[in-house]
Amino acid sequence: MRLSRVALPYLPENVYRPQYDLSGLKPGILHLGCGNFHRAHQAVATQAAINLEGKDGLRWGIVGATMRSPTLVERLRPQDNLYTLLTRLSDRTAASIIGSIHTMSFTGDPLSYLPERLADPQIRIVSLTVTASGYYLTAEGRLDPQADAIRADLISEYPRTALGILALGLAIIRERGTTPPVILCCDNVSNNGTTLRQAVLDFVSLRGDDALGAWIAAHVQFPDTMVDRIAPTTSANDVEDALAALEGIHDEAPISAEPWFQWIIGPFEGPRPHWEAHPGTKFVSDVGLFERAKLQMLNGSHMLLAYAGALAGLNTIAEAASDPMLGRIAARFIRHEQDAGIGLSAQELDDYAHDLMERFRNPGIVHEAERVGRNGSVKMADRVIRPMRENLEAGRSVNGARLLIACWIRWFALHEQDALDLALADPRANVLRKICAQARHDHEAQTEAFFAMEEVFGPPLPHHEQEVKAIASILRRLTEEQVPTLLQELAA
Repeated sequence: MRLSRVALPYLPENVYRPQYDLSGLKPGILHLGCGNFHRAHQAVATQAAINLEGKDGLRWGIVGATMRSPTLVERLRPQDNLYTLLTRLSDRTAASIIGSIHTMSFTGDPLSYLPERLADPQIRIVSLTVTASGYYLTAEGRLDPQADAIRADLISEYPRTALGILALGLAIIRERGTTPPVILCCDNVSNNGTTLRQAVLDFVSLRGDDALGAWIAAHVQFPDTMVDRIAPTTSANDVEDALAALEGIHDEAPISAEPWFQWIIGPFEGPRPHWEAHPGTKFVSDVGLFERAKLQMLNGSHMLLAYAGALAGLNTIAEAASDPMLGRIAARFIRHEQDAGIGLSAQELDDYAHDLMERFRNPGIVHEAERVGRNGSVKMADRVIRPMRENLEAGRSVNGARLLIACWIRWFALHEQDALDLALADPRANVLRKICAQARHDHEAQTEAFFAMEEVFGPPLPHHEQEVKAIASILRRLTEEQVPTLLQELAA
């Protein structure tokens, strides 16, 4: 038997399931980027809200849209959009059935036409998890008008990007005179609501519709948020574990996640689910403090563990964080570099750093370095360069940041030589591989050429030449020495 509404009565008693009438669920949220993270995060909090509100909560069903592939749509539809969440605790796994998704669609399907979906008056919230690269931003946080996908959407009636869908959907709403939904960005982008608002306005301006831009600026809310939960790519073990937990009922689309859950949401007006019914969800007046701590201390250190770990043969975050040498480097990086500019007390910073390393070492979470390392050129400015710049200006150590950047460049150098076993996904991959090819044996030239890309790194760092030489020196050693030996020296 396959997981579906019909199968629910046959589930074991210890499997948590929705506490509401699934047949009565109605669409109230449109979510762009319905991947594993959304299904382990916002969809879970939405289910908690529906459970709390009872019949009134049934108006918050999610219309999920995948952006890259119809595969998840095809797997969930026969299951009535139900799926298993496996919460990986350190000593056991808890299984839950999530049923808050009402409908699934794929942006590449013209019949879905998401701008029209967005304009449906029942849709009161549009949320997004399309990853940082899905907004096509420059290092300054503005829309890149030269991005191929953006240029295509500017002239298309069937947009494929989140920005194109938002712009056309809001145009329909303005034309009809109905109330626009709240646009809730849930991606790891600095000041994500404010940044998304500007990107939408930039997109509309490029289309030459100043009147629409003025209307959006006056009438559409884009609150900031911060999200945090590790939800790895679904593995064969997840499928097997779901089958065992459901005692033979098959789920084609299970997901796993760590126990940690955090969702910080800025203020906005209008109806919303009672998301705070799920522990870890808070509505606050200022998201910035939480966001910066997460972007730098969690996401930045994730990048170090991914890039350095993979070069050392440690292909998951848990392996990398548990390595005596790299784990020590990462812990020091989190607490003494990535905490720059974060307004928490020393004790709060100590506690957060400790919690992060415990989470990273969780053996139940298989978070692959290859996946964490994606789109580094998009992530670098906010997560690494901003604290690095502050530390340089204050005369503090930047040894961890230097190692991170050198390891990242080394990924491209190895990939250019067909010597990297991992897939390398980055919107600027071709340009960065070309740099490595042109300066294959000149590590300083490679480093200088990377830093010349101000759309990635921003303006030159303080003591620019000194930093280029220091990073080039590590890059040379990554090329000539055994990586574990280098890490052992750096961990001392």
